[in-house]
Amino acid sequence: MTKTKTVLNIPVQALSMSETLDFIKNRIDTNEFTQHVVVNAGKIVSMQKDEALRQSVLDADMINADGMSVVWASRFLGRALPARVAGIDLMLELVKMAHEQGYKCFFFGARQEVVEKVVETFNQEYSPEIIAGFRNGYFNDNEEEQIASEISKSGAHMLFVAMSSPKKEIFVNKYKKLMNVPFVMGVGGSFDVVAGITKRAPRWIQKIGLEWFFRFIQEPRRMWRRYLVGNSKFIMLVLKSRFNNGSS
Repeated sequence: MTKTKTVLNIPVQALSMSETLDFIKNRIDTNEFTQHVVVNAGKIVSMQKDEALRQSVLDADMINADGMSVVWASRFLGRALPARVAGIDLMLELVKMAHEQGYKCFFFGARQEVVEKVVETFNQEYSPEIIAGFRNGYFNDNEEEQIASEISKSGAHMLFVAMSSPKKEIFVNKYKKLMNVPFVMGVGGSFDVVAGITKRAPRWIQKIGLEWFFRFIQEPRRMWRRYLVGNSKFIMLVLKSRFNNGSS
C-alpha cells in the first residue's frame, strides 16, 4: 500500500496528484479493487458523531485530503501531507486518463438530467468510447442488485458514485464483488460541477484554500452552519489533538 500520514486518527494518503494517478492506474491495470474516498473538514467533524460514516471512510482502500484545511492541519500536527488532492480535480484527471488509456467509466448518482449532462460533456470533450454507462442515484432497495449487475455488464474500469456518505460506501461494500469494477470513487457534488449547476471558485481562490468561502457566499443560508460552525469545530479538534493528545 502507499505511504500514509495519520491525521486526526485517519490514514490519509501522503501523495501528490500525479502520484495518486500513477497509483490508481497501477491498481486498474493489475485489476486490484480500490475504493477511494476524500475527507475535508466538514466530513471529519461529522465522523466524530456518525459512526456509520466514520467506518465507511476508514474501510476505504484509499483516502485523500480534499480540503486545504486538512493539509494545513496535517502540517500543524507534524504529519505533513504533500498536497491537497481535490475530489473533483481527481475525477477530471481520471476521466482524461480513461481517454488516454482506453478505460471505460460508469457514472452513477445525482438526478437523471444531471448525470445525462455529465455524460454529454465528456462525450464532447473526449469520446463516447470512454462511457461504459450511467444511471441516476434514485432507486429502491429491491433495485440495488439489478443496478450492480448493470455496472458489471458495462465493463467499466472506473465507477464514479455521486451519492451521500455512508449510502454510497454501504452500496459499494455490499456489491463490489458483483460489480467487478477495479476502481470506485465517491465524488460528492462533482457531477453538479461538471453539469454546470454548481460554479467552482476561481483557481487562485482554490490555491489559497478559500474555496469553501466562495461556496458560502453563493449560498449563505444553506452553507453557514456547514462552514462557519463546522470549521470552528474542526479547528477545535485539531487544537485538542495537538495539545491534549500530541500530534495524531
